[in-house]
Amino acid sequence: MHDVDSFGAAVAVWGLVGSAALLGHRLAGRLRIPAPAVFLVVAAILSSEIKAVRDAVDLRIVVNLVTLALIVILFDGGLHLGRRRFREAAAPIVVLGVFATFATTALIGVVAHVVFGIEWKVAFVLGAALAPTDPAVVFSVLANKQIAGRTSAILEGESGFNDPAGIALLLGFVEFATHAHSSLLPVLGTFAVEMAAGAAIGIVGGIGLGRLLGSHAPLMTSRQPLRALAGILVIYGVATIAHGSGFLAVLVAGIVMGDEQERHDPSVEKFHSTLANLGEIVAFVLLGLSIELHSLTVEWAWLVGIVLAVVIAFVLRPLACLPLLARVRLQRKEKVFIAWAGLKGAVPILLGALAVTGGVPDATRVYAIVFVVVTISVVAQGG
Repeated sequence: MHDVDSFGAAVAVWGLVGSAALLGHRLAGRLRIPAPAVFLVVAAILSSEIKAVRDAVDLRIVVNLVTLALIVILFDGGLHLGRRRFREAAAPIVVLGVFATFATTALIGVVAHVVFGIEWKVAFVLGAALAPTDPAVVFSVLANKQIAGRTSAILEGESGFNDPAGIALLLGFVEFATHAHSSLLPVLGTFAVEMAAGAAIGIVGGIGLGRLLGSHAPLMTSRQPLRALAGILVIYGVATIAHGSGFLAVLVAGIVMGDEQERHDPSVEKFHSTLANLGEIVAFVLLGLSIELHSLTVEWAWLVGIVLAVVIAFVLRPLACLPLLARVRLQRKEKVFIAWAGLKGAVPILLGALAVTGGVPDATRVYAIVFVVVTISVVAQGG
């Protein structure tokens, strides 16, 4: 009975955490900030104050669960973006998703080393973790917002395309920081393979999944959402096994299917929209639970995070993005908004967690800095 009681207590604790997260939506609406900010902060406080919650968190399990959450978030984002909106903004999406991520990584790394004295290798790990924008926050903030022109499509598409770039860079810098004789040259090759394989598998998988969902009789449509979910998990897994970006593959599959939803049961899109909302809650709650608030005081991590959040938003991201947007046919105010609105969220924290599990020196401080930057970005910029 002791094991049963322990399991029951664990279920009750997680139920309370989930209930608190759902109540966070209402609180976020009243405070006029994105709901992920509430999930993240409340979960971090619960983890610090309730030992049973803190003991139930394993960082490696958190990484795996957040990865699953991001799969459904990216697929839903791809469905919402669709082929037509993507084609209209393809050039800036790809340019910002790839080159702006590389440039932002470099700029953050230089500032972290020169200003805060963080060792070069660790500084670039921090840069790679903080460079990508986050699809969960971007989709959440832009949902049901009427933004003129291509701005919304660019921000949504960039937030999906820069994830594989950030992950490839992060893993490369983790290898570089933890091995004395490693080189950065393989990072570019790995990135090219990940992007090419992920995009190809996403296109093929999206076409195949679209035909699969469109080929069944109406009596079978109640199972269509489950078929779609199983399909995107297969697409992610195949892309990962093929050394491609699974995240890019599911995003592209969603884009391919996005303009064909009228041919399918509407329950597919509704189901994955609901899953994406659940994934957002799961991702930010788990990531919030994984941080120990006392680590924010290690070597002034909280102060470094605050300064970096401001510098990234108002200096480094605009420096990386505005030159790349110079030839894009957008109004000046659109370019400024896109350059400023690089919202951080679950992906940067996930990359920070990968730095911890990868054994990067000073990883606890890096993770704490990432948490502070993400919190400020979601609350201040998102709000």
